[in-house]
Amino acid sequence: MSVSRRREARLLDAGEIDLVKRSHHPELDAEDDKALPELIRLLRERRDRARDVSRRQRRELRGKAAPSGASRASDNTGTREKAALLAAAVKRVSKEHERRRNADARRRTVGGARRALALKRAAGDPASGRPASRTADEGMNPVPNQQDAPSGAINQEGQEIAMRRGGGPR
Repeated sequence: MSVSRRREARLLDAGEIDLVKRSHHPELDAEDDKALPELIRLLRERRDRARDVSRRQRRELRGKAAPSGASRASDNTGTREKAALLAAAVKRVSKEHERRRNADARRRTVGGARRALALKRAAGDPASGRPASRTADEGMNPVPNQQDAPSGAINQEGQEIAMRRGGGPR
């Protein structure tokens, strides 16, 4: 649900208005990459404080906590909306920060791939020094394994044991 600037101004104090304003897009695009984590930190602090106040007020409403001020809280909807506004601002800035980090990583990966391709092309053709055809003569010769039993001997021996165990041939 989008909230108008007028509603934001009514719910937030001056410092929070400035932070939330910086989280909207024309100003967010102008923010420096190094300033985004600091903006996220400040917004999270304000959001957490508003969330804690809202929880305390809700406990006061239910009668589970003593009033923190002169009188018991009568409603916590404004504080709850304030926390939701600040949470939305944190989400916007975090998403932009992640988008910029991914774009930077992609840019570095593409740059590395281009550099590797340039080095490969500069090295030349690796097959240029080889002869036109390979002459391996006869190739590899099979070497018989002396430890293997003659063909079929293992199978026959296993059958003989099985026949003795089973009571003889059938």
